[in-house]
Amino acid sequence: MTVCATPQRAAGREVELDAASPLLHFDRNGLPSHGVSWTELAWEMLEDRPDALTARLDWCRDDLLAIFPFPHRLELTATIRPASLTIATALIADGGSSVPVSFGFHPYFRIPDLPRAEWQVEMPAMRRLVLDARNIPTGQEEPFAAFDARLGERDFDDGFIVFEGQPSFSLSGGGRRITVAFLEGYPCAQVYAPRGKDFIAFEPMTAPTNALVVGHGLRLVEPGGTFRATFRIGVEARS
Repeated sequence: MTVCATPQRAAGREVELDAASPLLHFDRNGLPSHGVSWTELAWEMLEDRPDALTARLDWCRDDLLAIFPFPHRLELTATIRPASLTIATALIADGGSSVPVSFGFHPYFRIPDLPRAEWQVEMPAMRRLVLDARNIPTGQEEPFAAFDARLGERDFDDGFIVFEGQPSFSLSGGGRRITVAFLEGYPCAQVYAPRGKDFIAFEPMTAPTNALVVGHGLRLVEPGGTFRATFRIGVEARS
């Protein structure tokens, strides 16, 4: 059996990604997507309270460093309030080298018992990333006006550069409003709402797609430094 490998260059280091690796997922274009599956990562619980938990991931295993050769530590805190969930992530560069920052989350939402076409979507003015045939940013951007309308038959699978320091995205209908607020560390967003599917995702991103390869919009955490990123999902009643 022939095992295909895909060479990639990240922040000045070249790695060879094994297409047969159980740690990785490749999209229909043969490109690595979504990083390592969370089921393959060993998180350690640091604190468990009724309203919050904190877990730690040490990125130091040989198989993980073969994919992303930057030792570091992640600490993730999830805090629950009566009408919100806040996810705070800290990336600590404690492995003696700089660490590039390129991660995000994929919160998906739907409104039950209400047709997708009637969902009200609100998004701020942003810059849309122009994509090539593989859905990779070309380096060009175009204006995207603030959006406040029913979803209707529109579909989204777009990356954006946000303008506001703490932008928010919302989905309303059926007497409720769901809002995703980027509180810190997320200058990019991915919005995913494919036609014919009853969900929409407002995804906070620390860097644009493919930033590890091209370097555009990529930040580095210097040795001993810490990067923090936080977003909040809120739910409220709405007439």
